[in-house]
Amino acid sequence: MQTILGASGQIALELARELKRGYTDDIRLVSRHPQKINASDTLFSANLLDAQQTQKAVNGSDTVYFTAGLPPDSALWERQFPTMLENALQATRSAGAKFVYFDNTYMYPQNDVPQTEETRFAPRGRKGNVRALMANRVLDEMQRGDIPVLIGRAPEFYGPEKTQSFTNALIIDRLKQHKRPRVPVRDDTRRTLIWTPDASRALALLGNTPEAFGQTWHLPCCDERLTYQKFVTLACEIFGQKADYAVPGKLAFAATALFSQGAREMWELLPRYDADNLFDSTKFRQRFPEFAVTPYRQGLKSIWHEWNSKTYKTA
Repeated sequence: MQTILGASGQIALELARELKRGYTDDIRLVSRHPQKINASDTLFSANLLDAQQTQKAVNGSDTVYFTAGLPPDSALWERQFPTMLENALQATRSAGAKFVYFDNTYMYPQNDVPQTEETRFAPRGRKGNVRALMANRVLDEMQRGDIPVLIGRAPEFYGPEKTQSFTNALIIDRLKQHKRPRVPVRDDTRRTLIWTPDASRALALLGNTPEAFGQTWHLPCCDERLTYQKFVTLACEIFGQKADYAVPGKLAFAATALFSQGAREMWELLPRYDADNLFDSTKFRQRFPEFAVTPYRQGLKSIWHEWNSKTYKTA
């Protein structure tokens, strides 16, 4: 049985679909209020902050995926994320299962140096510190060697359905509302974005490749590193809207942060938008050359078709 802890987000949703498509019918979805994604899924309600509930949720698993997410609230991350991860690791060890940790890049330096699996952590801000703490905890478990462990790391998302990211919130969601997109800080730096279904497909592939364990993997992204100017222009074209957007600078974010929780939470990440973001997934591509990465145009068209279909149905 393959078990997904934190089964309510977009990564988990796509992961469950991919596991069903290519690997197993025996999938357990775990969250506080899990819902079936595939007809054959088994549901288990559990609070990952509770060690006993987490253990019961994991028992009988051969592979455990940790894809739990939290709202972008630094205090909440500090209180809950490390405990959730520790409970998941302890439960997985007790079950004798394999552990697949889905990670992000918040702990990486926020500069234009290409990021590889060997990039040293240099967290900036509270959320970066939490993600560094968690990644180091998983690396310690990997080094311990009691159970097979791997890390699948992704840069910023863009994607369909419930995808949560600053790119979705500031650009794609605003286009859906016929509002002017916003680009943080500057529009001429190159971005590396990952299509959420690609991230989940890659995570499923790694979790079902025995020799992938004991390693960190950068999940595959599109080779075409667009600037936000080109990305927004492409998105506007596909949504049939004028290529017009705002570029609020740091002072604008500082002013907004006085009354906006979202702007306050984004503040520590602003330096990453002030420089090229060059996330390198060469290692994955060389090991899995047959893996097809979704081009930006195709991904944005998929989002538009999904949104347009829902809009048409509700009209």
